[in-house]
Amino acid sequence: MQSLLRTLAFGVVLTLVVSVMSLSAQERDPRIGTWKLNVAQSTYDPGPPPQSQTRTFEDRGGGVTLVTIEGINAQGNPIFVQVAFKFDGKDYPIAEIGAQTVRTISEKLVDADTMEFILKRGGKVTSTATLTVSKDGKTMTFRQKGTNAQGQPFSDVGVYEKQSQS
Repeated sequence: MQSLLRTLAFGVVLTLVVSVMSLSAQERDPRIGTWKLNVAQSTYDPGPPPQSQTRTFEDRGGGVTLVTIEGINAQGNPIFVQVAFKFDGKDYPIAEIGAQTVRTISEKLVDADTMEFILKRGGKVTSTATLTVSKDGKTMTFRQKGTNAQGQPFSDVGVYEKQSQS
């Protein structure tokens, strides 16, 4: 009976430790969770903006973050982009619907709430971006400047609202 109680107590303690560690990891990275684009508060120059967009950030362990972007673009077509990366400044391939050339992204942390990106297409830098989470953790702002696939300059500011923790 004592052995059973010890085993049960160990299981409860282990579960609590894992839960606290998981919560601590999420607290360290305020991006983890699901974020929905607030189109009305966002600006897209030259535009038009996407009809909808959701970004989900998942901690995959070992310093790997998986980002999935889903939604509907301005023309009514589905958006699906996915990338797994580390904050190490190395290029990681981006998987996306309808991509004609390989795009990559490198990312680095500026501070606990801010990260910087460099996006490339075919090895050439096409845009830079900064993603910042507000101090209250409820809003994420994604600022991106660069040149689109048609060679035109663009400047976008996407404002996202936190939906849930992943």
